[in-house]
Amino acid sequence: MEPTNGTGTSTGSGGGSSSGPTRRTGERQSVTVRVPATSANVGSGFDCIGLALDIWNDLTVERSDVFEIAIDGEGAERLPRDESNLVVTGMRAAFKTAGKPVPTLKYTCVNRIPFARGLGSSSAAIVSGLVAGLVLTGHELPVEGEEALLQLACGIEGHPDNVAPAIYGGLQIGVHTGDRWYTSRIQMGPGLQAVLFLPDHILETSAARAVLPDKVPRKDAIFNVSRAALLANAFATGNMKELQMAMEDSLHQPYRAAQNPHLYPLVAAAIKAGSHGACLSGAGPAIFALTSGAKGDIYSQRKGERAEQIVADCMLKAAEETNAKGRIFITSPTERGAHVVSADPPFSDLRVLHFSTAGTPL
Repeated sequence: MEPTNGTGTSTGSGGGSSSGPTRRTGERQSVTVRVPATSANVGSGFDCIGLALDIWNDLTVERSDVFEIAIDGEGAERLPRDESNLVVTGMRAAFKTAGKPVPTLKYTCVNRIPFARGLGSSSAAIVSGLVAGLVLTGHELPVEGEEALLQLACGIEGHPDNVAPAIYGGLQIGVHTGDRWYTSRIQMGPGLQAVLFLPDHILETSAARAVLPDKVPRKDAIFNVSRAALLANAFATGNMKELQMAMEDSLHQPYRAAQNPHLYPLVAAAIKAGSHGACLSGAGPAIFALTSGAKGDIYSQRKGERAEQIVADCMLKAAEETNAKGRIFITSPTERGAHVVSADPPFSDLRVLHFSTAGTPL
C-alpha cells in the first residue's frame, strides 16, 4: 500500500518473492517509509484543516529475531523504545486489519520532525507504522470512496487535521460524517514558503487540549466558520491578501495563549514583516507563518528579495523580546504525502519499474 498522490488513488502495492520477477502482492521482509511533517489547525481551521510540510521522518522496519527500536534525530532522548511507541501502534493496527499476528520486528526511526512542537510528530509516527505494516503484510486497502487508511489513522489519532495531510500531502480539509472520516484537498498556488519558530521547550498535546473549554460562545463559532470558508477561498483563488484575516482564530488560540506567551507577539511580527498570515502550529508551541515569492531554488535569489528570510528575522527578534528561546525552520508546503522509499523484495519486476523520490526503482 503506497498512498502517495493524495487524490484518493493508490500508486503502488505490495508483493513478491526475492528471486526472479516479483509479484505485486505478498509479504515483505523489510520496508522504508517516509512521512511529512504537518501543521494542523491552520488559521481558523481548528481540528479540521492541516498542511503537509517538506520535513520528513523515515521509518525502516525489518523482520527480526529480537524486538528493537532505534531512534536517531529529533526526540531521540524522549521517545519510548518499547511497544508504547506510536510507530508500533500503527504497525499493530495494520496487522490487525490484515488479520495477521504482528511478528518480531526491528524499527529504525530517523526523525527530522521536531518532537512535541506542533508539527505532527505523533501523526507521522502513526502513519509510518500503518503504511509500513500494510507493506509488510502485503495487505491492500480500498481508497476510492472509502479512504480506508484515513479511517485507520483517524481511529488512532482521533481527528484528521494532521493524519490527512500526512497521508495525502498538501492542504487538506477533514470532515467526520458520523460514521466515517472524509478529506478534501485545497489547491495551493506555487512559490509558498512556511516560516516556523520552534521554541526550545516542548508542549504535549494533552496539556494543550486540557485548557480548551467544552463550549464556546456562538459569536466565536461564527467567527471561525466564516474565516475557515474565507481561508479555503483564498487558497483556491490565489488571493493571498485574504489570508491574514482568514488565519485568525477564536476557538483555541485565545485559550492557549497563556501556555504560549510568544504567540501573539510573533504573529504580529510575522504579519508586519509581510507574511500572508500566521498562527499557532497545531497545539503549539511552534508558530507558523506563510509567505510567497519563492522562484525556483530560493538560495539563488538575493536575500533581500526573499520574503521568508525577512519574516524569519522579524520573528526571531520578537522572540528575543519575549524571552522565547528557539530556532527557525524555513521550508515549503509539499503536495506529497506518505510513501514507500524501498522494500525487500522490491515492487519492481523486469517489466514494470516503480520509481521513488530518490529517482531509483522501488
